Amino acid sequence: MIRINELSLPLDHPPEALPAAIIQRLGISAKALINFTVFKRSYDARKKNTEITFVYIVDVEVADIAAVMAAHEKDRHIVPAPDTAYYPVAQAPSDLTERPIVIGFGPCGLFTALTLAQMGFKPIVLERGPEVRQRTKDTWNLWRNKKLSPESNVQFGEGGAGLFSDGKLYSQIKDPKFYGRKVMHEFVKAGAPEEILFVSKPHIGTFRLTGVVASMREEIKKLGGEVRFDTRVSDLLIDNNRVSGVELESGEKINSRYVVLALGHSSRDSFRMLQQRGVYVEAKPFAIGFRVEHPQSLIDKARLGKYAGHPELGAADYKLVHHAKNGRAVYSFCMCPGGTVVAATSEPERVVTNGMSQYSRNERNANAGIVVGINPEQDFPGGPLAGVEFQERLESRAFELGGKDYCAPGQLVGDFIRQQPSQTWGEVVPSYKPGVKLGDLSQALPDYVIEAIREALPAFGKKIRGFDRDDAILTGIETRTSSPVRIKRDPANLQSINTQGLYPAGEGAGYAGGILSAGVDGIKVAEALALAMVADKL
Repeated sequence: MIRINELSLPLDHPPEALPAAIIQRLGISAKALINFTVFKRSYDARKKNTEITFVYIVDVEVADIAAVMAAHEKDRHIVPAPDTAYYPVAQAPSDLTERPIVIGFGPCGLFTALTLAQMGFKPIVLERGPEVRQRTKDTWNLWRNKKLSPESNVQFGEGGAGLFSDGKLYSQIKDPKFYGRKVMHEFVKAGAPEEILFVSKPHIGTFRLTGVVASMREEIKKLGGEVRFDTRVSDLLIDNNRVSGVELESGEKINSRYVVLALGHSSRDSFRMLQQRGVYVEAKPFAIGFRVEHPQSLIDKARLGKYAGHPELGAADYKLVHHAKNGRAVYSFCMCPGGTVVAATSEPERVVTNGMSQYSRNERNANAGIVVGINPEQDFPGGPLAGVEFQERLESRAFELGGKDYCAPGQLVGDFIRQQPSQTWGEVVPSYKPGVKLGDLSQALPDYVIEAIREALPAFGKKIRGFDRDDAILTGIETRTSSPVRIKRDPANLQSINTQGLYPAGEGAGYAGGILSAGVDGIKVAEALALAMVADKL
């Protein structure tokens, strides 16, 4: 196969234009083109009023690869296509009786279990929350009726925190083995739209993702795996610095010398249990801030200019950063085009926000986290769980400011900048459910965070006209941008640095951020565990 990079075509080109462009670019006849696959399609909208073109990367099969490559040997945009197929690293021995345990069934646990099952290791998955359909009902019960289920919400349950998000499937991680392609192919196999394989910023959306996750669960079970819901792990069994199994809240014990910790970033009780058991845990940086909402039409106009609303481009997104005078970095996080701000708490009497979009991305507002980076040494010195305690204090304060009924505190951007409480809404209507209580957000976060965001909003307004408009909405608070801890592991074998057989993985362990990177990390951990099991058996 041959890969062509940087193949440009007009935005509204007909389907037949792409094969024609390939034939012309390679200088071959139509008969010589056997087949082609779009590896990626993107566009550049930085100059919003100039012509926008699609830019393709395509993998091409031709009749005489050697001749074509020889003719273009000096062209850096025509190269051999890399092999992106996935090849299992091991196969379970036929007499293997021990089964690995995977704790958590978010994106990382899902791909750990699936990869292990595909290699024949028949994993046992333990998920504290319910299956995806019940979890969706419980989550909506908080949003509509202000009734929280602590084990079934945006954070806990089948699909993990990634389920109630934009379903974003892009990341900046290094991926030399193309594990990300396996993640994408498995999603498509389970019912995700095929376009996620090639669009530059793929996403699935919450409602579609629920069916995809359920389908992948059934595949794991068909391959001999076991998935147990409403099953909270209360303790680890450890003998001589080696894990020997887990104890469930029910009192049941399951023995295994191979345990994957695919915890989410909100598994605070599990973090505390790990510290008590002597598993090495350390505090790590994360970020806190607010959700900001604007009309999606404003973002489309600012980012796409005359192409705003074009069906081939969809709802526009943005990525912003500002370095404040107080030394803090302020940046946009988890931007959700045409989406909603959602209640994301997993604990009683606390308020947390997050963003979510459906596949269509056709809601009225755009939203994103506007967050400030913090670090444990400077901002919350203490033990390994100081960041957890820091989050808890802020979320409890947000619950009070919102009226103590899971409504969130909010403020108009103009009032926030002018340092005055908000009393009435403008044109922008908040999407957060159960509701937003207007007031003064300066009481919700530390002074250094408030100061940095106040400085950043007008600066962002210079990059995206209208970003700092008076009636844009800030909703508080965003605290769970990433895990506040890292469960440190050996980079050579991916096991805990002081507990053999324990595999910290994914976002909760501090090794991923988002669906794609969590899935990739799950594949890596599954491979490391499989190789260890085979070696121990030998």
